[in-house]
Amino acid sequence: MILPIYLYGHPVLRKVSEPVTKDYPKLKELIEDMKETMYSSDGIGIAAPQVGHNIRLVYIDVDVIADRFPELKGRKMVLINPELTIDEDSKTVTREEGCLSVPGVSENVTRHEKLHIKYTDENWETHDEDIEGYLARVIQHECDHLDGILYVDRVSPIRKQLIRSKLNNIVKGKVRCSYRTKGFKPAHKH
Repeated sequence: MILPIYLYGHPVLRKVSEPVTKDYPKLKELIEDMKETMYSSDGIGIAAPQVGHNIRLVYIDVDVIADRFPELKGRKMVLINPELTIDEDSKTVTREEGCLSVPGVSENVTRHEKLHIKYTDENWETHDEDIEGYLARVIQHECDHLDGILYVDRVSPIRKQLIRSKLNNIVKGKVRCSYRTKGFKPAHKH
């Protein structure tokens, strides 16, 4: 089932997510729904908070950009309870990023090129990998969601000021998307 993507301004995107347990209700179904939602909105990664679940779950499929990054051919990952260790000694690269939760905005973000990740997949098998290059960026971006961080939090203060009106328009619901979304409507005070 295609789920709505929660947009910038919604509190679910700012919460630190809880670890996933084996008995999490309908986990396999949620993973399938996240995949379907991501594919239908042309994403390459999606985190559970983006569909309203504050759990440590991410799905990534970077095969679609393998023409630009051949090492990503066929690379798909379900990350349950990922633990990242950024290689602070690795070089940093600045590249443009976008996000399904921040439609119509893309900005340059500087990230480290290498990381180590431990995670469990959908079959509850553990993985322990060194990752580098563009996949390391995607993993960092998606795992930031699990800690209530959006990529726009990582842009320079001057750029953040320049995109402030676009971000405010997303919060106000003045944004068009080709996919289902869910904004935040604060309760009116009487």
